Amino acid sequence: MDPDAIRTGRRVPHGGEPDREILDFSANTNPETPDGVEEAYRDAFEASRRYPDDDYPDYRPAAAEFVGCEPERVIPTPGGLAAIRLTVECSLEPGDDALVPYPSFGEYAREVRLQGATPLFTHVDDLLEIRTDVLESCALAVVCTPNNPTGEAVDPDALASFAGRCGDAGTTLLVDEAFLGFTDLPSAAGLDREHVVAARSLTKLFGLPGLRAGFAVATGERRDALETARRAWSLGTPAARVGAYCLRRDAFVRETRERVARERERMRDALSERFAVVPSDAPYLLCDVGDRDVSGVLETARERGVAVRDATTFRGLDSHVRVAVKDRGANDRLLAALECNV
Repeated sequence: MDPDAIRTGRRVPHGGEPDREILDFSANTNPETPDGVEEAYRDAFEASRRYPDDDYPDYRPAAAEFVGCEPERVIPTPGGLAAIRLTVECSLEPGDDALVPYPSFGEYAREVRLQGATPLFTHVDDLLEIRTDVLESCALAVVCTPNNPTGEAVDPDALASFAGRCGDAGTTLLVDEAFLGFTDLPSAAGLDREHVVAARSLTKLFGLPGLRAGFAVATGERRDALETARRAWSLGTPAARVGAYCLRRDAFVRETRERVARERERMRDALSERFAVVPSDAPYLLCDVGDRDVSGVLETARERGVAVRDATTFRGLDSHVRVAVKDRGANDRLLAALECNV
């Protein structure tokens, strides 16, 4: 990390409502957790009296099976963002350029800048069309699928083609799959290319954002670099135990995907009566409120007990809010707060 960049850097706004009396639609986490999670967490208490096994012999195979790769390719990290930071740290030097999509997750540009590198912002709709000659000047390219906050997942064939051009250009490709588990699309781990790193988050899909569990998937020398650079005991014992347990709950994942798809379509129909809603493959919907005042929409919803994400904090968006997709009862409360027909 570049010391000068740290001194001039700043933090990025995120969703998440601290007031427990407010129904939080600003953060895109599953309102459900798998049965048995509390027991798995309690069982980890006694084991937490010792340091974790730094090889993570149960967590790695569970993560590998979930994305379809070999266990040795899994790099345990405390959340998906830690996998992103680890990859950026190992890929960039001061003075480098990195392709960063917009509108998208604000941490990409922040992490690039913290290395003393420069984010080159490219509209998310154009990113996968970037040619090899442009990529040659970039040490890193970032793809988010499904993209946050717009919700579209990239076509796997288009991603594979882009990965090929990144390889030809000598550009590291970081694929953020924080919300890909809500779909049945394949992970970029399946590309198995040395310049490609997939970053995964467990905590959104399994409704445990405070647990901080995730992983990166890489191969060859890139895998070795990430494994060497990751912090010792990078996952606490509760996160490793609960994470491995959750990753093996196949029925829970199927039920979550079905519920999210069903509720997302119902919410989109209702929200479209008042707003322009972007099609989504994710557990959230981006809404253009048009000539309405965004702060007024947020304030009205909050007065009615619901927190909605101000999406104007994303580059390129100036009249948008983002809402999570939760269970039917909570979703009905959101729709009522936004004056949409339930």
